[in-house]
Amino acid sequence: MVETKIDNFLQYLELEKRYSPLTVELYKSDLKHFTTYLMEYDFATIREVGHLHIRSWSVYLIEQGMLPSSIKRKLSTLKTYFKFLRKNGVIEQNPMMKVIAPKAGKTLPKVIEKKNLTRLFEQIEFGDDYNGVRNRLILELLYGTGMRRAELINLQLDNLDLHHQRIKVFGKGSKERLIPIAPYLMNLMQDYLRVRGEHFPESPPYIFLTEKGKKTYPKIIYNIVHRHLSLISTAEKRSPHTLRHSFATHLVDNGADLNAVKELLGHASLASTQVYTHNSIQRLQKVYEQAHPKARIKE
Repeated sequence: MVETKIDNFLQYLELEKRYSPLTVELYKSDLKHFTTYLMEYDFATIREVGHLHIRSWSVYLIEQGMLPSSIKRKLSTLKTYFKFLRKNGVIEQNPMMKVIAPKAGKTLPKVIEKKNLTRLFEQIEFGDDYNGVRNRLILELLYGTGMRRAELINLQLDNLDLHHQRIKVFGKGSKERLIPIAPYLMNLMQDYLRVRGEHFPESPPYIFLTEKGKKTYPKIIYNIVHRHLSLISTAEKRSPHTLRHSFATHLVDNGADLNAVKELLGHASLASTQVYTHNSIQRLQKVYEQAHPKARIKE
């Protein structure tokens, strides 16, 4: 009975908030986890759920070894869900008003060193077949633009502006932004589109396709990135998002304006972008300690 209005809520996220299918699926998973936990209370209606039940669930998640950041995300899902229920008159009081999410320790973004990425693009052989040309462009585009995996998957031919050397992407909440494309990326894109046209003359409008000419999906993009990054790095994180972090960090390292980096990444807040300055500070600290004659002198 606690599943009340969940389907309506998910439709609201998809149709009104215009969240991506992956984001909606995460909300659905969080709510399913929560309602499964609540089954032992045998509620007759969602109105009986109070803040103590939600706190109890939080404690349960902690005892299960879940990271504070993951618990915080799940509680954020509940906050949006109960806000939706109150707005639609299903509940009178939002139980989340008395719930405080656990503090998550800040972790710095993991990046791939510039020299390793240079080695990837200059020394690793990708091949001249469709997969090789496609895979190279995927890696180059993720690192060269900082776009998210979902943004890359949903790129369509109409999003390309080859004349002005830019590409249109749709980020979180379908927010649109334009990203400039460097000349070398333009050349790679044109080479790929030629090969793509030869293999799939009649295909979907999406730029990146599978071997069967279908739209790509998250797992295949992850596998492509992870496989190639494993050739040049032993970093713990070797995912598409690692290339996004590397893009932003290397820009900041080279003195890029933080507001410009924010716009390129599609961040809603500058606070989300400022995390990349920490990596720069760490790098400068390391250089200082290695190079300055008095850096290691103790009192």
